[in-house]
Amino acid sequence: MRIIRYDDAGTVRWGVLDQDGTARAADGDPYTGLVPGEPLGANVRLRAPVTPSKIICVGRNYADHAAEFGNPVPKEPLIFLKPPSSIVGPGDEVVYPSLSGRLDPEAELVVVIGRSGRRVAAEDAMSLVFGYTIGNDVTARDIQKSDPQWTRGKGFDTFCPLGPWVDTEFDPSDVRVTCTVGGEVRQDGRTKDFIFGIPELIAYVSAFSTLEPGDVIMTGTPPGVRPVQPGDTMTVAVEGLGELSNTVVAEGA
Repeated sequence: MRIIRYDDAGTVRWGVLDQDGTARAADGDPYTGLVPGEPLGANVRLRAPVTPSKIICVGRNYADHAAEFGNPVPKEPLIFLKPPSSIVGPGDEVVYPSLSGRLDPEAELVVVIGRSGRRVAAEDAMSLVFGYTIGNDVTARDIQKSDPQWTRGKGFDTFCPLGPWVDTEFDPSDVRVTCTVGGEVRQDGRTKDFIFGIPELIAYVSAFSTLEPGDVIMTGTPPGVRPVQPGDTMTVAVEGLGELSNTVVAEGA
């Protein structure tokens, strides 16, 4: 099943996508059960398909990405958070803040949690997974490098595009993850090259923080990171899952 959130005359509601791509309204919520209803119109505006209490991010989970910035490969998962206020959906604009001189997209597969869990063993971790979506860990690289913590460089409003849907039957074990800008493929990797796999990440995070339904884990970005400018459109794609596109605009534009 593919779960969506959509704008209904200013109210954001849950919905589902049929196998033929038809969008339908749905009653209930994804984590206790959705009941599909009537088909929606052709011009449905999709929103971010999750409402997490926290966005857990994993740094340097591809060895080649660590190397391209001259960083060592971590010996355990490198965890940071983005605020929920940074979330935008498919097609929304990403604002290039005036405080920064370099903005980088980071293509990522995103795990969506479906039930609460604390101190979950790796062998049981996949039971917490509801599904998967696509994310872009937008980063003000100069600010990230200047600050001892990454909160500001990673946490600006609009710095977490997510979508376009959550796929509950997706197999993430070996799929291609790319970021394309202006028709040029920049980032290109495969999830089989994760340093830390999804069960290990869930176990590591749940050892210190309770995971709740709707929380997301951004699993890290592949190599090829390069900056973007206002006017650029960033398209993050995960093989078999879909695409997420957002255009960069200058602050105040």
